[in-house]
Amino acid sequence: MFGFSFDRRTINIIIGVLLGVTILRLISNTDLLISILVSAPGVLIAITFHEYAHGLAAYKLGDNTAKDEGRLSLNPVDHLDPIGTLMLLIAGFGWGKPVHVNPTNYTRKISMEKGEAIVSVAGPAINIILAFVFTLIYFALRKFAYVFITTSTIGSILINIIGAAVSINIGLGVFNLLPLPPLDGSKIIKPFLPYKAKEWFENNEQIFYLVFIILWISGLAGDIITPAIGWITNSFLDIGRLIFGI
Repeated sequence: MFGFSFDRRTINIIIGVLLGVTILRLISNTDLLISILVSAPGVLIAITFHEYAHGLAAYKLGDNTAKDEGRLSLNPVDHLDPIGTLMLLIAGFGWGKPVHVNPTNYTRKISMEKGEAIVSVAGPAINIILAFVFTLIYFALRKFAYVFITTSTIGSILINIIGAAVSINIGLGVFNLLPLPPLDGSKIIKPFLPYKAKEWFENNEQIFYLVFIILWISGLAGDIITPAIGWITNSFLDIGRLIFGI
Protein backbone atom coordinates (compact mmCIF):
# COMPACT_ATOMS: atom_id res chain seq x y z
CA MET A 1 0.00 0.00 0.00
CA PHE A 2 2.82 2.38 0.84
CA GLY A 3 5.09 1.38 -2.04
CA PHE A 4 8.17 0.48 0.00
CA SER A 5 7.76 -1.82 3.00
CA PHE A 6 11.07 -1.03 4.71
CA ASP A 7 10.41 2.68 4.90
CA ARG A 8 6.89 2.10 6.14
CA ARG A 9 8.18 -0.15 8.92
CA THR A 10 10.84 2.35 9.89
CA ILE A 11 8.33 5.19 9.94
CA ASN A 12 5.91 3.16 12.07
CA ILE A 13 8.71 2.38 14.56
CA ILE A 14 9.64 6.08 14.81
CA ILE A 15 6.02 7.13 15.32
CA GLY A 16 5.46 4.28 17.78
CA VAL A 17 8.44 5.27 19.94
CA LEU A 18 7.45 8.94 19.95
CA LEU A 19 3.86 8.06 20.73
CA GLY A 20 4.98 5.74 23.53
CA VAL A 21 7.03 8.52 25.10
CA THR A 22 4.05 10.86 24.87
CA ILE A 23 1.76 8.33 26.52
CA LEU A 24 4.22 7.71 29.36
CA ARG A 25 4.45 11.44 30.01
CA LEU A 26 0.70 11.93 30.04
CA ILE A 27 -0.51 8.66 31.61
CA SER A 28 -0.77 10.29 35.04
CA ASN A 29 -2.93 13.10 33.66
CA THR A 30 -6.46 12.24 34.80
CA ASP A 31 -8.09 14.84 32.57
CA LEU A 32 -6.35 13.37 29.54
CA LEU A 33 -7.49 9.85 30.41
CA ILE A 34 -11.08 11.03 30.75
CA SER A 35 -10.78 12.86 27.44
CA ILE A 36 -9.51 9.67 25.76
CA LEU A 37 -12.41 7.63 27.13
CA VAL A 38 -14.91 10.22 25.90
CA SER A 39 -13.23 10.30 22.49
CA ALA A 40 -13.02 6.51 22.07
CA PRO A 41 -16.52 5.95 20.59
CA GLY A 42 -16.00 8.76 18.07
CA VAL A 43 -12.60 7.34 17.11
CA LEU A 44 -14.03 3.87 16.51
CA ILE A 45 -16.83 5.27 14.37
CA ALA A 46 -14.60 7.67 12.44
CA ILE A 47 -11.94 5.10 11.52
CA THR A 48 -14.42 2.32 10.78
CA PHE A 49 -16.55 4.37 8.41
CA HIS A 50 -13.49 6.01 6.83
CA GLU A 51 -11.92 2.70 5.80
CA TYR A 52 -15.27 1.11 4.95
CA ALA A 53 -15.98 4.01 2.58
CA HIS A 54 -12.66 3.40 0.79
CA GLY A 55 -13.50 -0.26 0.31
CA LEU A 56 -17.09 0.42 -0.74
CA ALA A 57 -16.03 3.03 -3.30
CA ALA A 58 -13.50 0.60 -4.80
CA TYR A 59 -16.13 -2.14 -4.86
CA LYS A 60 -18.59 0.12 -6.66
CA LEU A 61 -15.87 0.85 -9.24
CA GLY A 62 -15.45 -2.87 -9.89
CA ASP A 63 -12.68 -3.92 -7.49
CA ASN A 64 -13.49 -6.79 -5.12
CA THR A 65 -10.18 -6.72 -3.23
CA ALA A 66 -11.55 -5.06 -0.08
CA LYS A 67 -14.57 -7.38 -0.08
CA ASP A 68 -12.41 -10.49 -0.51
CA GLU A 69 -10.20 -9.37 2.41
CA GLY A 70 -13.22 -8.80 4.67
CA ARG A 71 -12.85 -5.02 4.74
CA LEU A 72 -16.40 -4.24 3.58
CA SER A 73 -17.34 -4.37 7.23
CA LEU A 74 -18.46 -1.97 9.93
CA ASN A 75 -16.63 -3.97 12.59
CA PRO A 76 -14.02 -1.59 14.07
CA VAL A 77 -11.58 -4.46 14.69
CA ASP A 78 -11.21 -4.90 10.92
CA HIS A 79 -10.02 -1.32 10.43
CA LEU A 80 -8.04 -0.11 13.44
CA ASP A 81 -4.35 0.73 13.09
CA PRO A 82 -2.79 0.82 16.59
CA ILE A 83 -0.64 3.91 16.01
CA GLY A 84 -3.22 5.81 13.96
CA THR A 85 -5.92 5.07 16.53
CA LEU A 86 -3.76 6.34 19.41
CA MET A 87 -3.00 9.45 17.35
CA LEU A 88 -6.71 10.13 17.00
CA LEU A 89 -7.30 9.60 20.71
CA ILE A 90 -4.44 11.84 21.81
CA ALA A 91 -3.99 14.40 19.04
CA GLY A 92 -7.40 14.43 17.32
CA PHE A 93 -6.05 13.32 13.94
CA GLY A 94 -4.74 9.98 12.70
CA TRP A 95 -5.51 7.07 10.39
CA GLY A 96 -6.87 3.54 10.15
CA LYS A 97 -5.45 0.33 8.65
CA PRO A 98 -5.23 1.01 4.90
CA VAL A 99 -7.74 -0.78 2.69
CA HIS A 100 -6.02 -2.65 -0.12
CA VAL A 101 -7.39 -1.94 -3.59
CA ASN A 102 -6.41 -2.94 -7.11
CA PRO A 103 -6.96 -0.04 -9.53
CA THR A 104 -6.57 -2.39 -12.53
CA ASN A 105 -9.97 -3.82 -11.60
CA TYR A 106 -11.76 -0.49 -11.84
CA THR A 107 -14.33 0.03 -14.54
CA ARG A 108 -12.81 1.36 -17.75
CA LYS A 109 -15.34 4.21 -17.85
CA ILE A 110 -12.76 6.24 -15.93
CA SER A 111 -8.96 6.17 -15.71
CA MET A 112 -7.24 4.27 -12.90
CA GLU A 113 -5.92 7.56 -11.53
CA LYS A 114 -9.39 9.07 -11.34
CA GLY A 115 -10.64 5.85 -9.78
CA GLU A 116 -7.94 6.07 -7.12
CA ALA A 117 -8.88 9.69 -6.46
CA ILE A 118 -12.54 8.75 -6.02
CA VAL A 119 -11.69 5.89 -3.67
CA SER A 120 -9.32 8.13 -1.71
CA VAL A 121 -11.77 11.01 -1.29
CA ALA A 122 -14.53 8.64 -0.11
CA GLY A 123 -12.89 8.25 3.33
CA PRO A 124 -12.55 11.94 4.25
CA ALA A 125 -15.96 12.65 2.69
CA ILE A 126 -17.77 10.16 4.93
CA ASN A 127 -16.04 11.64 7.98
CA ILE A 128 -17.26 15.14 7.12
CA ILE A 129 -20.78 13.77 6.55
CA LEU A 130 -20.67 11.93 9.89
CA ALA A 131 -19.48 15.10 11.62
CA PHE A 132 -22.47 16.97 10.25
CA VAL A 133 -24.88 14.21 11.34
CA PHE A 134 -23.42 14.21 14.86
CA THR A 135 -23.69 18.00 14.92
CA LEU A 136 -27.41 17.71 14.21
CA ILE A 137 -27.78 15.07 16.94
CA TYR A 138 -25.88 17.35 19.33
CA PHE A 139 -28.27 20.25 18.75
CA ALA A 140 -31.32 18.00 18.76
CA LEU A 141 -30.37 16.83 22.26
CA ARG A 142 -29.79 20.40 23.38
CA LYS A 143 -33.17 21.39 21.98
CA PHE A 144 -35.36 18.46 23.05
CA ALA A 145 -33.47 16.83 25.94
CA TYR A 146 -31.85 19.80 27.65
CA VAL A 147 -32.78 18.70 31.17
CA PHE A 148 -31.47 15.18 30.54
CA ILE A 149 -28.05 16.31 29.30
CA THR A 150 -27.61 18.97 31.98
CA THR A 151 -28.87 17.21 35.09
CA SER A 152 -27.94 13.54 34.63
CA THR A 153 -24.50 11.95 34.51
CA ILE A 154 -25.43 9.74 31.56
CA GLY A 155 -26.78 12.72 29.65
CA SER A 156 -23.65 14.75 30.33
CA ILE A 157 -21.40 11.91 29.18
CA LEU A 158 -23.53 11.35 26.07
CA ILE A 159 -23.42 14.96 24.92
CA ASN A 160 -19.66 15.05 25.46
CA ILE A 161 -19.20 11.84 23.45
CA ILE A 162 -21.25 13.29 20.60
CA GLY A 163 -19.30 16.56 20.70
CA ALA A 164 -16.04 14.58 20.58
CA ALA A 165 -17.36 12.54 17.64
CA VAL A 166 -17.90 15.78 15.71
CA SER A 167 -14.33 16.94 16.37
CA ILE A 168 -12.75 13.53 15.71
CA ASN A 169 -14.51 13.05 12.38
CA ILE A 170 -13.60 16.53 11.18
CA GLY A 171 -10.01 16.04 12.33
CA LEU A 172 -9.66 12.66 10.60
CA GLY A 173 -11.28 13.92 7.41
CA VAL A 174 -9.20 17.08 7.11
CA PHE A 175 -5.93 15.45 8.19
CA ASN A 176 -6.23 12.77 5.51
CA LEU A 177 -6.66 15.43 2.83
CA LEU A 178 -3.06 16.57 3.29
CA PRO A 179 -1.30 15.78 -0.04
CA LEU A 180 1.40 13.63 1.56
CA PRO A 181 1.87 9.84 1.40
CA PRO A 182 0.45 7.75 2.98
CA LEU A 183 -2.56 10.07 3.36
CA ASP A 184 -5.53 10.14 0.98
CA GLY A 185 -4.74 13.61 -0.28
CA SER A 186 -1.62 12.31 -2.07
CA LYS A 187 -3.82 10.24 -4.40
CA ILE A 188 -6.59 12.81 -4.71
CA ILE A 189 -4.29 15.44 -6.24
CA LYS A 190 -2.56 13.14 -8.75
CA PRO A 191 -5.12 13.45 -11.58
CA PHE A 192 -4.73 17.23 -11.41
CA LEU A 193 -0.93 17.31 -11.62
CA PRO A 194 0.95 17.90 -14.91
CA TYR A 195 2.71 14.77 -16.17
CA LYS A 196 6.22 15.87 -15.14
CA ALA A 197 5.04 16.97 -11.68
CA LYS A 198 3.23 13.66 -11.26
CA GLU A 199 6.34 11.72 -12.28
CA TRP A 200 8.50 13.72 -9.87
CA PHE A 201 5.96 13.19 -7.10
CA GLU A 202 5.99 9.42 -7.60
CA ASN A 203 9.78 9.18 -7.91
CA ASN A 204 10.31 11.18 -4.73
CA GLU A 205 7.60 9.59 -2.60
CA GLN A 206 10.12 8.73 0.12
CA ILE A 207 10.85 12.42 0.65
CA PHE A 208 7.17 13.11 1.26
CA TYR A 209 7.03 10.34 3.86
CA LEU A 210 9.83 12.09 5.72
CA VAL A 211 8.06 15.44 5.36
CA PHE A 212 4.97 13.80 6.86
CA ILE A 213 6.98 12.57 9.86
CA ILE A 214 8.61 15.97 10.38
CA LEU A 215 5.25 17.76 10.21
CA TRP A 216 3.80 15.39 12.77
CA ILE A 217 6.75 15.47 15.17
CA SER A 218 7.05 19.26 15.02
CA GLY A 219 3.33 19.82 15.47
CA LEU A 220 3.13 21.71 12.19
CA ALA A 221 0.58 19.23 10.84
CA GLY A 222 -1.83 20.38 13.53
CA ASP A 223 -1.08 24.02 12.78
CA ILE A 224 -1.73 23.46 9.07
CA ILE A 225 -5.08 21.73 9.45
CA THR A 226 -6.40 23.69 12.45
CA PRO A 227 -7.82 26.61 10.38
CA ALA A 228 -9.72 24.19 8.12
CA ILE A 229 -10.98 22.20 11.11
CA GLY A 230 -12.09 25.41 12.82
CA TRP A 231 -13.88 26.70 9.72
CA ILE A 232 -15.79 23.44 9.16
CA THR A 233 -16.64 23.13 12.86
CA ASN A 234 -17.94 26.70 13.10
CA SER A 235 -19.92 26.29 9.87
CA PHE A 236 -21.61 23.13 11.16
CA LEU A 237 -22.35 24.80 14.51
CA ASP A 238 -23.89 27.78 12.74
CA ILE A 239 -26.06 25.48 10.62
CA GLY A 240 -27.10 23.50 13.71
CA ARG A 241 -28.08 26.66 15.57
CA LEU A 242 -30.03 27.88 12.56
CA ILE A 243 -31.94 24.62 12.11
CA PHE A 244 -32.83 24.16 15.78
CA GLY A 245 -33.18 27.83 16.68
CA ILE A 246 -30.62 27.72 19.48
